[in-house]
Amino acid sequence: MRPSDAKFLKRFGQRIRKLRRERGWSQEELAARCKLHRTYLGSVERGERNISVISLRRLARALRVSLSELFRGLQ
Repeated sequence: MRPSDAKFLKRFGQRIRKLRRERGWSQEELAARCKLHRTYLGSVERGERNISVISLRRLARALRVSLSELFRGLQ
């Protein structure tokens, strides 16, 4: 993986964590809401996973934001 890709995944994970915390949810609660495993969600938040499109859609729905909102400010 290119270093720029790794940095993007890290920033994306931080974005997910921020949105989750704004709602006052634990990783476990968000994982349950989007039907993902808690440890998988944790690895996404740490920037360790290149998440699939389906999982992105699940996250967006659970967080009640658009897909574009997930990526806001990450360029």
